[in-house]
Amino acid sequence: MDFSTTLTDAPTSDERLAEILANPGFGTHFTDHMVTVEWTPDDGWHAARVTPYGPLTLDPATAVLHYAQETFEGMKAYRHPDSSIWTFRPEENGARMVRSSHRLALPVLEVDDFVQAVDELVRVDARWVPDNAADGGEKSLYLRPFMFASEAFLGVRPAQHVTFMVIASPAGAYFKGGVKPVTLWLSTDYTRAGRGGMGAAKTGGNYASSLVAQQEATAQGCDQVVFLDAQEGRYVEELGGMNLYFVHDDGTIVTPATGTILEGITRASIIELAGKLSHQVEERKFSIDEWREGVASGRITEIFACGTAAVVTPVGTLKAADGDAPAPGSTDLTMRIRQALVDVQLGRAEDTFGWMHRVV
Repeated sequence: MDFSTTLTDAPTSDERLAEILANPGFGTHFTDHMVTVEWTPDDGWHAARVTPYGPLTLDPATAVLHYAQETFEGMKAYRHPDSSIWTFRPEENGARMVRSSHRLALPVLEVDDFVQAVDELVRVDARWVPDNAADGGEKSLYLRPFMFASEAFLGVRPAQHVTFMVIASPAGAYFKGGVKPVTLWLSTDYTRAGRGGMGAAKTGGNYASSLVAQQEATAQGCDQVVFLDAQEGRYVEELGGMNLYFVHDDGTIVTPATGTILEGITRASIIELAGKLSHQVEERKFSIDEWREGVASGRITEIFACGTAAVVTPVGTLKAADGDAPAPGSTDLTMRIRQALVDVQLGRAEDTFGWMHRVV
């Protein structure tokens, strides 16, 4: 795509940016620019531009506000020790957005165009990518590409005007003070998605439907919620925003596969990475009974979750209305996998998988 670029006339000062990057938090501060591309049936994708970051003006009848026709992605840019800037498997995020777009009846943005759009923003706002050289940390620039129905029309049909955007926000390490096991609450009243639903699409509706269950988890003193399948209420799906792995005493690893989970980019990467570490990964149905019995018998030695924000985190106690399951006794493999993945992302280890994409 041909992009036009209009730079802000009020860039964040070096002093203020240094303050932000010293303690960026997550999703609180945003870079100076954003990417916008528009789509109509007649013109296809057009008007690709980088402009100063700012509010959107939407008609009250804008379709996304009424029918939730939208998709999004989450990914990161990392500054390596030589000051080059890289993204992690951006083509996989682009391919997943294609799949999500098909499910939401949105126009397809080709993977190459998706990657280009992300690159355009990272290049313009490169100074917002944190440097970890001084403290060996895990800071990054979180990237949020998203697409929504921007037509002002109240009829229930696929929108005839769609907008794709990319915004970015510097992100600190997910865990302050070191990685700690998360405590989980088993939801039996709510499910993420059923057969034929949107569970495998990255769309805001999936996250909206998880929030009431997350409130329940928080009220029970837990960090995250675990969802079971909608049909039988027996099989583990995923957390509110992370995929799960179960390490067994023979070295095999199981990750749930039910056809309704969101297959994360980190999830797919761990399957490859675990294989290189001589651990076979099985993708199959995994019941809540198998979880409880496996921990009780010692057959399950570790449990961990993964996602873009936390990368990899050990799982501790599972709490439920009908009985808890204690935390497994080990986190050894969990932390090995986490460190190996983070080292590749941050340029501290050789990328033998070809996962990293250089932007600057």
